[in-house]
Amino acid sequence: MEWKDLQPHSLWDYFARLNAIPRASKKEAAAIEFILQFGKQLKLPTQRDAVGNVVIKKPASKGMENRPTVILQSHLDMVHQKNNDTIFDFDTQGIEMIIEGDWVKANGTTLGADNGIGVAAIMSVLADNTLTHPAIEALFTIDEETGMTGASQLDASMLSGDILLNLDTEEEDAFTIGCAGGLDTNSEGAYKEVAAGDGFLSYILKITGLSGGHSGMDIHKGRANANKLMNRLLYKAQTMLDIQLVSLDGGSLRNAIPRESTAHVLISKSEESEFLDFISQFEKTLKEEYQHIETELAVKLSKAENPGIMMEPGYFKQLTRALYAMPDGVYRMSPEIEGLVEASTNLARVLVKDGSFITQSLQRSSVESTKEDVAFAVRASLESIGCTVNQAGGYPGWKPNVNSTILEVMTRLFKEQYGKEPEIGAVHAGLECGILGAHLPGLDMISFGPTILDAHSPKERVQISTVSRFYQLLTNTLKEIPAKG
Repeated sequence: MEWKDLQPHSLWDYFARLNAIPRASKKEAAAIEFILQFGKQLKLPTQRDAVGNVVIKKPASKGMENRPTVILQSHLDMVHQKNNDTIFDFDTQGIEMIIEGDWVKANGTTLGADNGIGVAAIMSVLADNTLTHPAIEALFTIDEETGMTGASQLDASMLSGDILLNLDTEEEDAFTIGCAGGLDTNSEGAYKEVAAGDGFLSYILKITGLSGGHSGMDIHKGRANANKLMNRLLYKAQTMLDIQLVSLDGGSLRNAIPRESTAHVLISKSEESEFLDFISQFEKTLKEEYQHIETELAVKLSKAENPGIMMEPGYFKQLTRALYAMPDGVYRMSPEIEGLVEASTNLARVLVKDGSFITQSLQRSSVESTKEDVAFAVRASLESIGCTVNQAGGYPGWKPNVNSTILEVMTRLFKEQYGKEPEIGAVHAGLECGILGAHLPGLDMISFGPTILDAHSPKERVQISTVSRFYQLLTNTLKEIPAKG
């Protein structure tokens, strides 16, 4: 299959045009301008608020004027992640897309199907004057992936819709009617560096090959966190050997499960053989534990020059103990919805260098009290070693409404199109619906989309066949919006 053969053609064309534009969170200026020019070229009313959200309004098609206005919403930004051996500049290059069977993926980077496919679908609806639909308010938000500041700071006066269709769910068979809220817990600390002396050998340790993924949608899958594995290695090595730390660098983005971690360590010359044996055995242990999940896991070791400095040994022990005590992964399962993670936390970033260090983590929960609980657990572990801890960027969850009118309409249409019932539930991830619902009380909301796997990682891919069916469901829904009561 070639790119020109993908259907619907307009949707894929808009997706390709969007993916030619660098659009990391907080760096969406070019994407914002792209959408503004798109709206103006269609000669539709187009607005931009102070933070960069764009709204394009399209009047109802003939005969649909008495239907409620529908807000179609997706976010412009994407997560920028690449494999270590991939040479790519996200600030200047467009995504290199590849077709493999029924999937579109990227060449060693994230694809941006999250949420670029949703953006492209909305653009297709706006550009197609053959569709039957009520009045449409197309909302393109910014900075969803690093704090949802676009949704949080939205100028809600630009909108008057009654129904919100969010196109940011990643399973074709699923309707999302609820989501988790989130909170960032970040820390800063300082430590003394001391002379290392010439009695040490210098090594670079790397944990690589992990699957990573979305820290909400994939948190229940048992995938390894590179930051936690590296700390586990260092902690255990301390109990057996004279090992010291020079620097540590693990993870990247706050909402991605860390795939790699690198530590610069010093080992006593007299214990080099024992150290090498320990690393070999530790790798075997991890591979056995994760044999069905992390098939590419590797612990790599290489010699380096001795820099002559290291973290003060006593503080090194304190740091590893604090990070070991910090919870990570699933914190609590929902007692009400089977299989739903209620609360979780992800140690996304650890950077130790030149006398200072930082950590970044993200806590999620569909219940405010357990979001606070897990966030306090993370905070306490960091405060125990004197860190300055900042908790910010909190956003609300979205409480499910099982009596939703749009849910009833779309469930009927799904059954007609697919011959089966959709899976209806909440997700353990941050959707903008909770924030948008706070801006516009009474909004009837639902989220759906095509199948996207391994979002937020270089393995991200979207299933081609699901995109056309998703778009058909979207356009059928617009046609079937019930008349105002």
